[in-house]
Amino acid sequence: MRLFLLSFAAALFGTLLIVGSARLHGRYSGDHDRSGPQKFHARSVPRIGGLGIMCGMMVGMVYSLFMPGSETETKLALIAAGIIAFGAGLIEDFTKQVTPRQRLLAVTLAAAVALWLAGAEITRTDIVGIDPLLQIGGVSVLLTLFAVAGVANSINIIDGFNGLASMCMAIMLAAMAYVAWQVGDQMIFRLALIGLGAVLGFFVLNYPFGLVFLGDGGAYFMGFWVAEIGILLVSRNPDVSPMFPLLLCIYPIFETVFTMYRRKVVRGRPMGQPDASHLHSLIYRRLMRWAVGKRDTATMLRRNSMTSPYLWGLCSLAAVPAVLWWNDSALLQMSLLVFCGTYLALYRAIVHFRTPKVLVQHRVPAALAESAR
Repeated sequence: MRLFLLSFAAALFGTLLIVGSARLHGRYSGDHDRSGPQKFHARSVPRIGGLGIMCGMMVGMVYSLFMPGSETETKLALIAAGIIAFGAGLIEDFTKQVTPRQRLLAVTLAAAVALWLAGAEITRTDIVGIDPLLQIGGVSVLLTLFAVAGVANSINIIDGFNGLASMCMAIMLAAMAYVAWQVGDQMIFRLALIGLGAVLGFFVLNYPFGLVFLGDGGAYFMGFWVAEIGILLVSRNPDVSPMFPLLLCIYPIFETVFTMYRRKVVRGRPMGQPDASHLHSLIYRRLMRWAVGKRDTATMLRRNSMTSPYLWGLCSLAAVPAVLWWNDSALLQMSLLVFCGTYLALYRAIVHFRTPKVLVQHRVPAALAESAR
């Protein structure tokens, strides 16, 4: 608990400094362009919240190095690799000149460093026909690099509304901490707690008022962290099904895969071209009916913040069975199918204006309206 609180406090303090000094660095760190299809905020906001998270991570990591059974080399290797992913994203946050391909290459390099120095490698999947292929030289390495880069990128993709990505990561890290505790893996338990404390310290100022954004640095780093912890948890503990981290992260992963399919196959557009058809974008535009047509700051803020809980629920739909059946690959695979079917059914219902009425907000809750005044 002390480790969690230290990471939380340090991240909160670091994020407070970012918000409090916004006038000094806002010219460079602010998200000034609010005209894109994925822009849903009403004012310029610092998008370097990843720096606050990194403050929490560093304090937590340093403290953990002095704890019994710290496995110092592995921890230092992971944080060193993570800095590569974080650095590429942070440079983009300040300069807006790092391409998506360059950021993915940086995360891939970070995954390679973690594999080399910390042994974070995917060696089993429990998928028929796949595991024998992993015995072929280089296949497991390529799968590991692809998986880590994919998860990191998927976290960046769902980072569209106040608290959305940060709370989803908190859910994932809490689940990993629980399973690590169940199997007695102290190092993974501590790494998950450090990440959980850091991301929640940031969350306090990100939700509901959006005083700071996660940014590419925070999204890529935390995506990398979640992916690496998941890989190590499975490789170090044979009882943990490799389906556990996959199901746990399936919301952002499936969002990414479906987005690629929708853009390239359905619409014939480049897969990297931004649009406003993500599930979270549709929820914002079609379920928050009370705010349609309104562009004032207070309304946009309330509408933004009311969108995220829908996706937290969707993320939890995967996390709950993952935690319940973390050692049963068959049940986890069934849960994966259920999640994907639920996602597609919900997406289709929203697109065709057939969303269950209970999900549609026609009036803003009085408490939220009062808090934004």
